[in-house]
Amino acid sequence: GHEVVVVGGGDSAMDETITLAAFADKVTIIHRRDEFRASQFMQKVALSNPKVQTRLSCVVEEVLGNEAGVTGCRIRNQKTGQVEIVPCTGFFLAIGHKPNSEIFRGQIDMDEEGFIKTKPGSSATNIPGVFAAGDVMDKDYMQAVTSAGSGCRAALDAERWLIKSGLRD
Repeated sequence: GHEVVVVGGGDSAMDETITLAAFADKVTIIHRRDEFRASQFMQKVALSNPKVQTRLSCVVEEVLGNEAGVTGCRIRNQKTGQVEIVPCTGFFLAIGHKPNSEIFRGQIDMDEEGFIKTKPGSSATNIPGVFAAGDVMDKDYMQAVTSAGSGCRAALDAERWLIKSGLRD
């Protein structure tokens, strides 16, 4: 019985749309560009669902609601200037992820997007005794369960490093 909005146009937005369409009556994807950046496969899966609608070249101006929660959002078409209210009871931003790793820039090796690089098959970084786990080093899955697993791996890697370094029995 819910209509929801997903904002974005990449694989993250399509993935959220696919997931939400299994539960919601209607999913409206709002994207600021004329076309999606998601892979063709992700677009095909998401957009072939009859519950999914799109609003391209649109930006969200305001999320509307009351004491009970979200009731809709006001969007504006960037080409025509037309303003529209899209009713919804859920509002999801899926505009990509930026790791919260800036504090380590210049100290720990990172890729161009800011994800911390780890050695293959390990959570070890370029600095001995420093390990990374979770969304700051995992750009593929970004899920709580995989972050918890990589945190456990980093803890075990750190313990092994401490023992090998003679800092722990």
